[in-house]
Order: sequence, then structure tokens, then C-alpha cells
Amino acid sequence: MAAAVRTRARRRRSSVVRGIVDAFVEHNLLTYAAAIAFQALLSLIPLALLGLGLLGAFGMEDVWSDSIAPHIRGKVTAPVFHGLDFTGRRIVQNGDPGLIAFATVLSLWYLTAAVRAIMEALDTIHDVRDRRPWRRRAVIALGLAAFSGIGLIGSVLLVAAGPRAGGAAGVALGIGRWILAVLALGVVVGVLVRTAPAEHPEPRWASAGSVLVIASWLVATVVFRLWIRYVADFETPVGSLAGLLVFTGYLFVSAAVFLVGVQLDELLRKRRRA
Repeated sequence: MAAAVRTRARRRRSSVVRGIVDAFVEHNLLTYAAAIAFQALLSLIPLALLGLGLLGAFGMEDVWSDSIAPHIRGKVTAPVFHGLDFTGRRIVQNGDPGLIAFATVLSLWYLTAAVRAIMEALDTIHDVRDRRPWRRRAVIALGLAAFSGIGLIGSVLLVAAGPRAGGAAGVALGIGRWILAVLALGVVVGVLVRTAPAEHPEPRWASAGSVLVIASWLVATVVFRLWIRYVADFETPVGSLAGLLVFTGYLFVSAAVFLVGVQLDELLRKRRRA
């Protein structure tokens, strides 16, 4: 009896995996994942400038020297580090409102393009045609871009600039910061899944995929961080090129995982209805 139950469970899992693979091929989701990853890559520079500018505006200059710069030192050549350190210190110390405004506009531009790709991908997954007026779609994309940018920057600043302490208290604070950052990212993913497509899925079917997205993203992030810490060598041209390729692959995997989660939700919803 137990063996039969296990066999049926394996068959269900296999059918779900086959359904997701077939949907990826049918809906050409890898192309959407590449478009999302490309726009995310373009948005990282203005987002980084915006984050540094906000640190300066809030008087948190020590975050660069205490939390960010030490992770860069030793990974790049001394001239490159001095250039990055000089630039980072200048941005953080000044907190220029003009730079913050420029970085905000540029970040919203690229994030809006990424959200538009997400909207089209989700409509394809749900087999619906977006009949909303283009102005409404533009407003929704802009709003989701702003919300996603706030969530991303907030998560990064929470991990990098959160309160720190020594001993057991420091470990507890570190775990708490990461939990809050993951929760913030989970909210961003949930809002995108529920709001971006023309057909809004039921909340219960916008949760299983979100959990899969966050869990898979955490695994990919840990692997990428271990690679950066123990393997990557940016002091050589080959190492720098490899780092760029790996980081681009990380963004592509993250986008693909997001679409896998949404496709899983849709597959479960269709099976439930059947």
C-alpha cells in the first residue's frame, strides 16, 4: 500500500515537471527570462547609485567603509578598488539630490521595461490577452517598477546597513535581517504575480509558486555568494569576464525561476479545476 502511494506521488511529480517543461517550450518562456534578466542587469547601475545616494542622504556614510568596501577589497586589483572606493565615498558623503533624482528616473525606466516583459510573460502563461488600455498598462508597470525597486533597495540596505552587534546577539541580528529581507522580496514577488497579468490569479494559487521562487532564489544566491567568496578572481581579465558571465547567468536563472513558479501556480490551478 505504501509503495503504491509513493509510486503515485512520483508519477504526479513527474507529470508536473513535464507540464512545466512543455509550457516553457510552448510559451517560449526562456526568451522572456532573457529579456527580464537583461533589463534587470541594466537597472543595477542606477539602483546602486540610488542606494549609495540614499545612504548619504540619511547620514549613513559608515556603511560604505564598514560593510560594502571590505567585501570589494581583495577581489579586484588595487587601482580598481581605489577607483571604486573613491567613487563610492564621494557619492555617500555628498548625498547629492540631483544624483538621487537622476538615478531614480533611470532605475524606474529600466525596471518598468523589466515589468513589461514580466506582464507579457505572465499573460502568456495564463493564456490571456491583455485588453487593458495602454495608459493603464503603463501606469501599472510604472507602479510595479517603483514598488519592486523599493523592495530591492530596502532588502539590500537592510542586510548591508542593519544594526550589528558581537557574539550571539550579532548572529541573531544577522538572521533577523535576512529573514526580513526575504519577506520583503516575497511581498514583491507576490504583488507581481497577482497584479502584473491581465487575469489576476486567486491568492491561494499565487502562493505555491512564490514559495518556490523565493526558495530557489535563495539557493541560487547562496551558490553565487560562495562562488564570489571562494572561487571568483577579478584581479585578472579572464576572471573579470568570468565574473560578469556568471552574474549574468545568475540573473537569467533568477528570472527563469520566477517564471517556473508562476507556471507551477497555473498548472496547479488548471489541474484543480479539472
